[in-house]
Amino acid sequence: MLEQLRTEKVFDQLRHFALDHIPQLLQGTGVVVGALIGGMVLRWLIIKVLSAYQHWFPHIWVEAILAKLSKPLSYLLPLLLLAGALPLLPLTPTAFEMVRRIMEILLTCAFAWFLIGWVNVVQYQVRKKHQLDKADNIRERRLFTQLQFVRRVVIILIVFLAVCLVLMSFPTVRRIGTGLVTSAGIAGVILGFAAQRSLGNLLAGFQIAFTQPLRIDDVLVVENEWGRVEEITLTYVVLRIWDQRRLVLPINYFIEKPFQNWTRTTSELLGTVFLYLDYTAPIEALRGELARVLKATHLWDGRVGILQVTESKERTLELRVLVSAADSSSAFDLRCFVREKLVDFVQKNHPECLPVTRNTGFAESPYHSFAPMIDPTGK
Repeated sequence: MLEQLRTEKVFDQLRHFALDHIPQLLQGTGVVVGALIGGMVLRWLIIKVLSAYQHWFPHIWVEAILAKLSKPLSYLLPLLLLAGALPLLPLTPTAFEMVRRIMEILLTCAFAWFLIGWVNVVQYQVRKKHQLDKADNIRERRLFTQLQFVRRVVIILIVFLAVCLVLMSFPTVRRIGTGLVTSAGIAGVILGFAAQRSLGNLLAGFQIAFTQPLRIDDVLVVENEWGRVEEITLTYVVLRIWDQRRLVLPINYFIEKPFQNWTRTTSELLGTVFLYLDYTAPIEALRGELARVLKATHLWDGRVGILQVTESKERTLELRVLVSAADSSSAFDLRCFVREKLVDFVQKNHPECLPVTRNTGFAESPYHSFAPMIDPTGK
């Protein structure tokens, strides 16, 4: 009998709990689900409208928004609607305050992601409008170098501010932060000494971004390595070597040490080819062959194409061929092409002009006698 009464009491408690809390639970679940679904529907409508507009009236900004803001909107819009619907949730004051704080943190993170998305939208639009794959791209490389550096700085600031806002939403952290403000000067000095090299790299990055001794896609010769600038970060530069290796250098290297920049003001370049031939080499015939070879290739840009005798050594003549090309890659290929064609021309038409070593004696003549000299004085 006692066991039966105890069971009936438990069922009565469960029934009262269900009657009191299930409606509130259903109401809260409905509000949360409805807000999330409403946010996703709103995001879907925005994307559909923008896609239709892009289909009928193509625009680079709309394309950039569709490419870079679709995912951030998937989180931001549902959270915004859910934050607006929080007063409809049947929560106690303590539970409501906890949920509100969680929503503030989530909204702060989502909004920071949304702002980073806008930074990426700007970068996408600039990269679509200005292309690197053309002959004279100095303006584009200058712009991309500054854009890449500024983008990283802006993203770091957005993330830093978002983290600060999240931490300052907690009263304990806020009180600690207020106390730390008084010692910020001392902490700044200590951090300055501890991070001296890192701060030097950061300042060097600012200097490179705006004075631009090098830019994205510049052709450099660094540490006897030829390559193109692939990436410029806040602390280092990545150089893509011609054989697909990567040379990573600290960014202050380019402030403190000399390096060659083959595309500083223009990508045009002069290339040299040296030939060493016998003194009997037909110079004018070689000049004519050079002109014919240059006209037959697209690698030559038509500016410079000359052949000169630059040195006369004891056994050979040094012939220098000077040719011009639109960029460093074309200049290298043109040098190899000209060298091969001129050597082939000499081999086929003037093989006797290749360097030789002579062992020749003089015939007997009155001018080459070995008679002893007679002193005019008779002594």
